[in-house]
Amino acid sequence: MPIKAYYKAPLRHFLHDDTERILGVLTTEHHHALEEQQRWAWLQQISILKAALASRPDGRVFLEFYIPRMGKRADAVLVSGNIVFVIEFKAGASEHLAGAFDQVEDYALDLKNFHEGSHTAAIVPVLISTNADSQPVPDLQFANDLVALPVGVNATELGVLIDHICATHVFPTLDVDDWIAKGYKPTPTIVEAAQVLYRTHSVTDISRSDAGAKNLQETSASVSAVIDQARQNRTKAICFVTGVPGSGKTLAGLNIATRRSEEHHDEHAVFLSGNGPLVDVLREALARDRARREGISKKTAEREVRSFVQNIHHFRDHYVGNDDVPVEKVVVFDEAQRAWTREQAASFMQRKRGQTDFDVSEPEFLISVMDRHPDWCTVVCLVGGGQEINTGEAGISEWINALETRFPTWEVHVSPRIALAEYGSPNEVEAFLASSRVCSDEHLHLAVSMRSFRAEALSTFVGHVLDDEPEAASVTYKSIKAAYPIYLTRNLAAARAWLRSQARGTERFGLVASSGAQRLRPEGIHIKAEIEPTNWFLNADTDVRSSCYLEDVASEFAVQGLELDWVGVCWDGDFHHKDGKWTCHAFKGTKWQSVNDDSRRLYLKNAYRVILTRARQGMIIFVPKGDTSDRTRPPSFYDGTFDYLCSCGLSALD
Repeated sequence: MPIKAYYKAPLRHFLHDDTERILGVLTTEHHHALEEQQRWAWLQQISILKAALASRPDGRVFLEFYIPRMGKRADAVLVSGNIVFVIEFKAGASEHLAGAFDQVEDYALDLKNFHEGSHTAAIVPVLISTNADSQPVPDLQFANDLVALPVGVNATELGVLIDHICATHVFPTLDVDDWIAKGYKPTPTIVEAAQVLYRTHSVTDISRSDAGAKNLQETSASVSAVIDQARQNRTKAICFVTGVPGSGKTLAGLNIATRRSEEHHDEHAVFLSGNGPLVDVLREALARDRARREGISKKTAEREVRSFVQNIHHFRDHYVGNDDVPVEKVVVFDEAQRAWTREQAASFMQRKRGQTDFDVSEPEFLISVMDRHPDWCTVVCLVGGGQEINTGEAGISEWINALETRFPTWEVHVSPRIALAEYGSPNEVEAFLASSRVCSDEHLHLAVSMRSFRAEALSTFVGHVLDDEPEAASVTYKSIKAAYPIYLTRNLAAARAWLRSQARGTERFGLVASSGAQRLRPEGIHIKAEIEPTNWFLNADTDVRSSCYLEDVASEFAVQGLELDWVGVCWDGDFHHKDGKWTCHAFKGTKWQSVNDDSRRLYLKNAYRVILTRARQGMIIFVPKGDTSDRTRPPSFYDGTFDYLCSCGLSALD
């Protein structure tokens, strides 16, 4: 994606350009009704920049510089003296507020991480609070990636600051034309992506399109082709989209449902998820964002965003005990591998809904609801590998069983990766794939982790760790460690300090642990105290309920499908390495009990797979030392795990 800005020009041209003409360009590109306050702000910004840069004619200036991942625009970007200056104006402000510093630092970090030309460039975030008191020129502090801590000046000090920085810091030559030509490869969090998608109905500006990452547009196009074919031929179709953890399955599903609803109103496409925390966090984030942007109450905003992401269980319950035909012709089921088996569904419906005659699996029932359409419909299943983490989650096999036994006329489109062991029962799946009714499409697999934009091989590394392959894990980690640090520690305070030291701007960090990690309580980690996902993922670091406060720890159930920038993984004895293999335990009453059931062992392994793949930029793993005086925390439960993780190539922080 090329750089976008309302106005861009060589600095010497900008200095001689007529202010009203510049204002006209900005107004034309704005595409919205121009408020007088915005016009006045632009005039003030142009005046300040021209005065500050009058003696510095070399470089390029960009006004209203688009930040794709965040769906926002920086007021100005200046490239001069081999330095990229990201400039944010706060007209009329008399002090530099912490939130404004975070804003301009976020813009700088976005450039550093997602704009190829800025990966090796020095970047200085500058906040201009126009009415602030004058201060001595500050000394810049650059991080290892050459992003400086943000600095604040008033309306008259920008030129002095830029001259001082360029005179006192020497950086390698930055070819401005090459910098402009380099592509933007944004990788948004699911919250950021949902906000942009909800506002614009498009992921074009937030999707990566480089050859190394699967283009979400390709997946969406393949699914849309299946829907169009079913619509045209008056048939029923089901489509299975697979992907590694963090590859953008949820974003792809949201995009499909949104675009189909926008372009084909009669389809009433809907995105359904059984992941309660994900639904709650996305709805809350969308409501807060809309209320802020439009000046409406959050309660009003909440009512309007509820249809964007819906809970699959509410959809299911609506059609139990009746023959109603759903209005939706296109339904996207997120995390379809977590749908319930017949036993789990029947038990729940009897205990919680009073339905004593419910005797089918959740996949079979959901397909049967859509099968009520007399003409056509399409079901899209988003499937994650190795993500079943709870009793009764069926994997992909129940969907296949339902299609084979009850719905022989449905057309089936699958990712060829669905036959891999991590997606279900390989023999069962392979036999099904051989059927003439099944069409295989490579575009239906998202192979690259978008969550960990610094380490696309993270899911591979985690897989080797959990599959007892330390040598392979070590080789994989060597390929990612420069961009994606993972440390070990036996000290929780050190883990917290490391997390705080890594995060910049509004980057989020937090502690996670397995839901079975009950003997971390002596360390101050009480996994049984449930978090409030909306507060944990969205609230500011000053809120004690926020992940960034590092008090509340989230389990795999709370974080699946969501992410943080930096994560502290807290490892307990429920899944520990002993005698060359992983050992599974559950804490019952006052002691650990061995877990021998294969399904429960898989759920526990997948719980650690989930918590080990939540970090976008890096993580630290805390393994306690145990306590010889506490029989529930023998050092042998922890030392073996620590030593094994060291053999996987990880280093101790302390």
